[in-house]
Parts: sequence; structure tokens; C-alpha cells
Amino acid sequence: MAKQKTVFVCGSCGYESGKWLGKCPACNEWNTFFEQKLDAKELEIKKQNKQNSEPVALKDVAYKEINRLSTGFSELDRVLGGGLVDGSLILLGGEPRYSENPH
Repeated sequence: MAKQKTVFVCGSCGYESGKWLGKCPACNEWNTFFEQKLDAKELEIKKQNKQNSEPVALKDVAYKEINRLSTGFSELDRVLGGGLVDGSLILLGGEPRYSENPH
């Protein structure tokens, strides 16, 4: 039988802990941890992913030109870095604008 390890995962943010916690230290939510059993294969994959991830200086990151679609609003295009990117999701928020005459 394969060796299993138990981890506790926050259902809100995905934070992992070796023991159950009442309050998640990452997102401050209460009672969101659930038990997850990992087999030896999953543990090896997690270990390899941690070993292969190394920080890269921002100046060394390769820039790739992406086709963007203009929204028609110059300020919004500026905030989005030149327009909408195919497959992206943008969440806009703000207070509603009320007019003096509601009709």
C-alpha cells in the first residue's frame, strides 16, 4: 500500500497546513479547513514543483506582445495596459452615478 500523508486545506483560499487550524492564517476565515490525503505520487509531484520554482528578477522576464482589443474608452484602455486581452476577465466596480432627473 502506498504511503499517505494528511494535509489540511483551507476551502476559501487553498492554504495548506500539516495540522487542523480553526482560523486560516492566510485569509482569516474560520472553520474552512478540510482533511486531504495525499499518496506518494502526489507528494513527489508537489516536491518537484517546489524545487523547480525559482524567483526571477523582473528585468529578466521575457516580454511577449499580446493582441489587445480597444474598449473605446481611452482611460479604461490605459488602465488595462492597452485594451482587453482575449480570454481575460475584468471586474469593474464603483459607485453608481445618479442623475438629478430620475425620468
